[in-house]
Amino acid sequence: MTAMTPDVWLPFPAEEIEGLPDSFRYRLWDGEDAFPADPADCVFYVTPYMKSPEVTVRPLAAMPAVQVVQTLTAGIDHVLGGLGDLRPGVRLCNAVGVHTASTAELALALVLASLRGIPGMVRGQDREEWRSGFYDALADKSVLIIGYGSIGSAIEDRLVAFECGPVARVARTARAGARGPVHALADLPALLPGADVVILVTPLTEATRGLVGADFLGRMKDGALLVNVARGPVVDTKSLLAEVESGRLRAALDVTDPEPLPAGHPLWHAPNVLITPHVGGSSSAFEPRAKRLLARQLTRFAAGEPLEHTVLITE
Repeated sequence: MTAMTPDVWLPFPAEEIEGLPDSFRYRLWDGEDAFPADPADCVFYVTPYMKSPEVTVRPLAAMPAVQVVQTLTAGIDHVLGGLGDLRPGVRLCNAVGVHTASTAELALALVLASLRGIPGMVRGQDREEWRSGFYDALADKSVLIIGYGSIGSAIEDRLVAFECGPVARVARTARAGARGPVHALADLPALLPGADVVILVTPLTEATRGLVGADFLGRMKDGALLVNVARGPVVDTKSLLAEVESGRLRAALDVTDPEPLPAGHPLWHAPNVLITPHVGGSSSAFEPRAKRLLARQLTRFAAGEPLEHTVLITE
């Protein structure tokens, strides 16, 4: 009796991914209503990219044989709600590194555009207005990076060319870093008053949900810029609105809470706020890196080797 070839669910056509092993039958599913096959036959599930948590976790309850759930994001908050449906021993892997370059680029773009007044100039161009004057430069500005993983480190690599002032780094726990000390979250009250630019790159966890609230924002210096390329709920929107509407702080947000930001929400027209629609990882750099990661992971999985970027194992 011939054993059935196990299924792997991919959000890309298998023929577009170079180096996939021949050990599996590949099924294409990117969040459509209809499943491509019986979920019970899936052993390796690659989640759709940029789909809602409801769509992402929908097949999990019907996947008794799944051994690996692979996200295409560094964050895993959108799949955690479905892990209770899985048997013990299933590996959850994220995509650390896939979005590093793209998100770091956008973080720098938001900083530069906000400091140099680019949004106002674009509006001026629409009205044929010549908005000359003096604008802030990134040069000599002090920067605080909160969430010093691969993306945070890549942001600092890019800051070097802009001759900014001192850079402070914060992660969950303190450690020594290649460019200097990395502080713990507990050190934020002492670090915030000295930062001209605060960049959020932290994952969304119970410790970081609502981290940027009234107390955090109140410790930021007058005129400072808050940049969020992390997750919307890291920032308390009501508290941020109070600060930007008063004119004391500026913000550049690739993520918001709620998201997508609904029509009529006051953030859309708040002064000194630049909004991009969660496009930190959605660039031409994403797909090639994602496909290379999947080829590596599935080659390792077929050979029984340890996988990269295992975040947790279900119990």
